[in-house]
Amino acid sequence: MIKSTLGEKIFSFFNTIFLIFVAFVSVYPLLYTLSISLSSAAEAARMGFHLYPREISLSAYKMVFANEELYQAYGNTIARTVLGTAGALIVTSMFAYPMSRSHMPLKRPIMLILIFAMLFDGGIIPLYLLIKNFGLIDNRLVYILPSLISAYNCIILINSFKALPESLMESAKLDGASEMTILFRIIIPLSKPVLATVGLWAAVGHWNTWMDGLLYINSNDKQILQIFLQRIVKQSQLSMESGLTNVDVMSYTSETITSATIMVTILPILLVYPYIQKYFVKGIMLGSVKG
Repeated sequence: MIKSTLGEKIFSFFNTIFLIFVAFVSVYPLLYTLSISLSSAAEAARMGFHLYPREISLSAYKMVFANEELYQAYGNTIARTVLGTAGALIVTSMFAYPMSRSHMPLKRPIMLILIFAMLFDGGIIPLYLLIKNFGLIDNRLVYILPSLISAYNCIILINSFKALPESLMESAKLDGASEMTILFRIIIPLSKPVLATVGLWAAVGHWNTWMDGLLYINSNDKQILQIFLQRIVKQSQLSMESGLTNVDVMSYTSETITSATIMVTILPILLVYPYIQKYFVKGIMLGSVKG
């Protein structure tokens, strides 16, 4: 058994204290939001730390779930996340596979265009005009089509596919397999960790994005969860500023409404992430160490 020196013990002690502090700083905002969402109006207005609700009240959650637009927004967000993530994985894989092969023609110019698109953006106005010309204004497809492919995710998958032995593809071709068969029957099953990582990035991006819903969607029935969150917070603030004294209204504040809506919004991601987290580090390493 190797004995630790005094310097190593001191370092371990302060390192542990520092990591506990970092963990607390990381977790506290979530605990604070959960505590405020479950607190009464008086408790939410109390100054100081809020690690747990001292006076439990579900008024904020009742107010949030009583709004029928929540379920429409939830449906739109879930649909865009599922379809957008699946579409992004398929399209990105179909782009990355030929770019990972050494015999791909015009490979270098295409890679330069890909990197240029990742580094430079045309801006909001050209993008809005492009979306308008394609007829995607107030169309649910605007949530999916513009984000089907990402330059960064393409580079991750290209590097991952390059790491696979070329002999696998050659032997499959000798057995009569087409390129699509090689991609979907060999490449994708062997690339599950990196695909899970890219899929997690795409899913979180779709779930959290709000700008496209704000700029391109006009109908309330097509809005996503983030826009609903913004609207319900504004409505609660207006209700509190109007000076209403109704007991039901005074049982919550704009802060408790905001916190309850945030918890409802982030819950699905919190439930899904632990199942994908085991692929996360492995997927990043597979897609980054190969050139």
